[in-house]
Amino acid sequence: MSILVISESSNRSLKKTSFELCSYAKAWTSNSGGEVVALTFNTDNAQELSKYGADKIINIESESFEMFSAETYANAIVAAAKTTDIKTVLISSSTDALYLAPIITAKLRASYASNVVELPSSYEPLTVKRKAFTNKAFMQTTLDNEYKIISLSKNAFGISEQSTNANVERAELNMEADSMDIKIESKETNDGQVSIADADIVVSAGRGLKGPENWGMVEELADVLGAATACSKPVSDLGWRPHSEHVGQTGKPVASNLYIAIGISGAIQHLAGINASKIKVVVNTDPEAPFFKAADYGIVGDAFEVVPQLIEKFKAFKQ
Repeated sequence: MSILVISESSNRSLKKTSFELCSYAKAWTSNSGGEVVALTFNTDNAQELSKYGADKIINIESESFEMFSAETYANAIVAAAKTTDIKTVLISSSTDALYLAPIITAKLRASYASNVVELPSSYEPLTVKRKAFTNKAFMQTTLDNEYKIISLSKNAFGISEQSTNANVERAELNMEADSMDIKIESKETNDGQVSIADADIVVSAGRGLKGPENWGMVEELADVLGAATACSKPVSDLGWRPHSEHVGQTGKPVASNLYIAIGISGAIQHLAGINASKIKVVVNTDPEAPFFKAADYGIVGDAFEVVPQLIEKFKAFKQ
């Protein structure tokens, strides 16, 4: 059973999730047979996918893919699936992938399973384990259609190097304008900052910091750890931090290896968005804060005393 892996990139460089997808696909085909075919768009380092199990790499170079458009990308992915005659398509759980998945599924008349966390428990019929009810439960899903779309939950499988001899095949593909009346006029990026979606560590803060003028210590802690900064919904609503940093059920989902919450009480909507993180550390003055029930480690204390000490300790440890 060959797998078409949709590899995402940013500024012409592969995202970490692309390596995880290839690692997962390689483990899959090692059990079921077949090839791992990686599809990339306007990517300079596509060759790196061969380190993580890609048997074939196709890099499409086209101005049509300079800006993300779900319809344009979906049409290309559907064309690639039909051209290669691969019936199983593997995508990430990124925001872009969430837009892509239903369009690809409809165009291929496929079965779709999101938030998959393990290799299939059965290949005939294809049965996968996936998260449900905002990460509070798991369910086994069987996919019966000819085409199957699998969305792998971020950080669920990990990355493993399994080098192949794959070379990059460069293809040119110019797609027609989207059928929907959408025109992308500009794109803003936070260059030089760690993306919440790709970060292994996220440092997040809430109203316990009392104002935007106190965010310097949060940014310093994040800088020491090589982490992304984030915030709770009330903080972004108040305008203390940009909405792009809002994490939670109504913001960006987080599935980092380490999530540090400073001055966040832990409303159910926030917990639902960060539950997939592996280790959760909470700093709060209120020992009854709901977040402590979900935390792996908790510090009851004033953030203005605790965070500077953490910064100094981490700096000393790195030295």
